[in-house]
Amino acid sequence: MDMQNPSMNSLFEQLGLPSDDAAIDNFIDNHKGLNKATLLEDAPFWNQSQRLFISDALRQDAEWAEVIDQLNTRLR
Repeated sequence: MDMQNPSMNSLFEQLGLPSDDAAIDNFIDNHKGLNKATLLEDAPFWNQSQRLFISDALRQDAEWAEVIDQLNTRLR
């Protein structure tokens, strides 16, 4: 996995979710409409491990942060 430029596919892989394009689109379609007041990491569809990964990556402004922001936008 190329960590220099994380992709949406590699993010889903990291989160332990199906990571092909169709599965990602399906996940987003199923969870779209996340309340704007809810932090992404607090969304009810994450397990504890996923929540921590997202929270840590955003807090550290890690290389994952940009693709997590893209996911956040797509889920709103």
